[in-house]
Amino acid sequence: MSEVEASDMAQIFGALSDPVRLRMLSLVASQDEVCSCSLEEPLGKSQPTISHHTRILAEAGLIVGEKRGRWIWWHVVPERLEDVARILAS
Repeated sequence: MSEVEASDMAQIFGALSDPVRLRMLSLVASQDEVCSCSLEEPLGKSQPTISHHTRILAEAGLIVGEKRGRWIWWHVVPERLEDVARILAS
C-alpha cells in the first residue's frame, strides 16, 4: 500500500470509527437514497448532528448528497465501499 493509499484509507476508517456514522452509512447503504430528514428518528439525533456526521462521511468519499429544496438526499459511493472491502481482504 502506498503512502497516498494509506492516508486515504485512514480518512475512511476515521470516518467509520464513530458508531453513529457506522449506523448512518448502513441506513444510507440499505436504500437507493435517503433524505437527511429520514435519518433523525432512527439515529435519535438532531438535524445539526446529522449534518455533522454526513459531512464527515462525505469528506471521506463514502456518501454523496444532492440538495433538493430544503433537504439533502444521500447515497453511497459503491467504489469507495469496494476500496474498503479490498483493503480488508488483503
